[in-house]
Amino acid sequence: MTAARLSETVHAVVDPDLRRPIGELGMVREVSLEGDTARVGVVVPSPGWHTAPLGEAIGAAVKALGIQSGEIDVAFMDDAGRAAVAAVLRRDRPPMPGGQGSKTRVIAVASGKGGVGKSSVTANTAIAIHQAGLDVAVVDADVWGYSIPKMLGIQHPPQAVDSLIIPSQAHGVRAISMDFFVPTDEAVVWRGPMLHKALEQFLGDVFWDEPDILLIDMPPGTGDVAISMSQFLPRAQTLVVTTPQVTAQRVAKRAAGMAKKVNQEVLGVVENMSWFTGDDGKRYEIFGSGGGAALAGELGVPLLGSVPLLPAMRDGADRGEPVALAAPGSEAAVAFDAIAARIVELRPRVRTNPQLVIR
Repeated sequence: MTAARLSETVHAVVDPDLRRPIGELGMVREVSLEGDTARVGVVVPSPGWHTAPLGEAIGAAVKALGIQSGEIDVAFMDDAGRAAVAAVLRRDRPPMPGGQGSKTRVIAVASGKGGVGKSSVTANTAIAIHQAGLDVAVVDADVWGYSIPKMLGIQHPPQAVDSLIIPSQAHGVRAISMDFFVPTDEAVVWRGPMLHKALEQFLGDVFWDEPDILLIDMPPGTGDVAISMSQFLPRAQTLVVTTPQVTAQRVAKRAAGMAKKVNQEVLGVVENMSWFTGDDGKRYEIFGSGGGAALAGELGVPLLGSVPLLPAMRDGADRGEPVALAAPGSEAAVAFDAIAARIVELRPRVRTNPQLVIR
């Protein structure tokens, strides 16, 4: 093993958060090989930088060369270094995911009312899409009822490089949420203009790096957030979440109506809380039956899947363990795998000149 080979390997290590080789980002300060010990010096953007993922990536690369002993020394960038990293990250980057020139497919997960498990569907569908091999991220646009970071099990707040926000991640899914920017349990009391600006920053100031799919966890209803999102992301598709209950189905129809009003494609319907399987093996339809299929039929779109009630899914959400991890192979995990497969399969329709029409 030569020092040159070691240096080449270290420079090629991809930072898990910045998603670029650290050599390209100017983060490698020094690399040396002293006997059987590799010594690596790196610079990170700030003293509060979450360095563990990068340290693990460098350690794995060094061990793959057959070097079992290594030391990593961390220093911090100055303003010029941070600006240089931000310039690399911004290079060839579309202004917004799903916008002009972007390959990202944006899917808004919406419902007409709260309490149907929309955020749970968003988080678990994101994990299932990731496990299917796609790069997926989530915007928690439910500014008042944010819950995505907790459900995904995200442990660290977003980081910043210059004016660019680096989203937090867990289980392979990146996310941004108001949860990171307000004190615990504090209510967000904002009107339209402030909401609009916050959502614009979530989309335009965050380094999303062109994920294959960006899921938007929408708040209930068809108010300011829905209007702003339709302006920012006119090519987005909408996934409607309902329960089997007829009343919920009727209200969920309004979310689909909003999508059609702004010329966004309704991708399909997901029915949540469809049944509960008791210890006797029997299915109990606690909230009735047929709401999801009826709504899909009315809208002329497919019912992408039905998700059962599962205690492990509720417990997992509280612990930050999506059902695929909390109860792999369960009815709910299998349902989300099927929903993810259908989403990947249903490509967006070709549209021209999407326009927002609000009266």
